[in-house]
Amino acid sequence: MKITHTINEVKTCVREWKKAGLSIGLVPTMGYLHEGHASLIERARKENDKVIVSDFVNPIQFGPKEDLATYPRDFDADCKLCESLGADLIFNPEPAEMYSDTFHSYVGVNTLSEGLCGKSRPIHFNGVCTVVSKLFNISEADRAYFGQKDAQQLAIVRRMVRDLNYNIEIIGCPIIREEDGLAKSSRNTYLKADEREKATILHKALTKGEEMVRDGEKDAKAVISAVSDMISSEPLAKIDYVDIVDWNELQEVEKIEGPILMAVAVYIGSVRLIDNFIVE
Repeated sequence: MKITHTINEVKTCVREWKKAGLSIGLVPTMGYLHEGHASLIERARKENDKVIVSDFVNPIQFGPKEDLATYPRDFDADCKLCESLGADLIFNPEPAEMYSDTFHSYVGVNTLSEGLCGKSRPIHFNGVCTVVSKLFNISEADRAYFGQKDAQQLAIVRRMVRDLNYNIEIIGCPIIREEDGLAKSSRNTYLKADEREKATILHKALTKGEEMVRDGEKDAKAVISAVSDMISSEPLAKIDYVDIVDWNELQEVEKIEGPILMAVAVYIGSVRLIDNFIVE
């Protein structure tokens, strides 16, 4: 596995692979890799000749009061995991490599980025779209792999690719969970022991909501209320949002008819966690 830190190093490898007619899979990450990321790399390995993993904590998707400085990092462990899974290249640039002093260009997707996490993180998805656009251009990948845990991100990237005619296929992969149901996340490491135990309320509440939808409940407010009440029964939990939206447009719905996404963001203590389910 090749470890690279510059855009030119990646492009040199990509030119050789493209010349040989090899397909490329890209797994964009912010590092501190866990089983969720591993599942994306494994899927990419099965479906492509070459696999690139980006390992970059993207500063432009963090707000001024968010956890950029303390976001967990362990590049050595990331490299070992990527190599064990058969990745061909890991791209770990410095912020200055991605964003020069004269950088002024940003990419965003209106409407889809305004609800859910966009309400409390207004710059977040412009930062995501911008870095993902750069990674697509740098890697020239045929496919890129994203986890469903970040469902809004997945929907936004898919729309960006469709609207801007990127020549890349976006692959959404299932949420990977702990044995007790908590969605795998790098931010889980912030949880104290008692908070980690109580954090399972997210999955328990969403499971109840999904059962209601699959049993035929059409009233979105009724499902939202049931899920919210269950989360609020946990004293350590503070709800940021509980919403049901159309899975294609990410707009709130009153009646559950077509494909929907139910998503939650909840603070357990000071740690903000997200989770969701999709009913096609």
